[in-house]
Amino acid sequence: MTGERRQESAGYVGYEYREISVPRKYASLCLDSYPCFGWEEDPNQGRPGRRRGPAIPAAPGPKEMETLCFRRARSISGKAELTRLQRNFDSCIAELRALERSKTTRAAAAALTAGVLGTAFMAGSTFAAVSTPPVVWLTILLAIPGFLGWILPYFLYRAMVRWKAAQIEPLMEQKYDEINEICERGSRLLH
Repeated sequence: MTGERRQESAGYVGYEYREISVPRKYASLCLDSYPCFGWEEDPNQGRPGRRRGPAIPAAPGPKEMETLCFRRARSISGKAELTRLQRNFDSCIAELRALERSKTTRAAAAALTAGVLGTAFMAGSTFAAVSTPPVVWLTILLAIPGFLGWILPYFLYRAMVRWKAAQIEPLMEQKYDEINEICERGSRLLH
């Protein structure tokens, strides 16, 4: 504390800076949590603390990313422990992102597989229809699962996403509780 007071009385405070890119969904969480590790929004940026970054395709489909800019006094006490807690926080955010992505990964694979199988049946149906002589009964027999393979993926995807979301919801709540605990420890170190 005395080092900080001497710097303030001298009129100069040395800062270290950090920029992070997070999905827009987690930007508010990071803006609320980083002050627990001694960081504050960098007032020297155009919009305090945040800039809209380019879409980065880290998951299936690009998500808007936010670039958050922070600064922290170099002379902060307990810096090593705060940095350790901050890394733990960052890993929790990464795990939340991975859990979020896992909701759609299997569902997308299952829907694509069903769509490809439906297309294969439709191709067989088409070949049966254009063969000489046309085999009408085989065309109809192959067209039915073909159409089902084209209709089913939408409903399959939605059902699997709902099922997976219900399955990982408790895990996400545990991560949010862990984040809360980490932020409380960091806040106690600062005060």
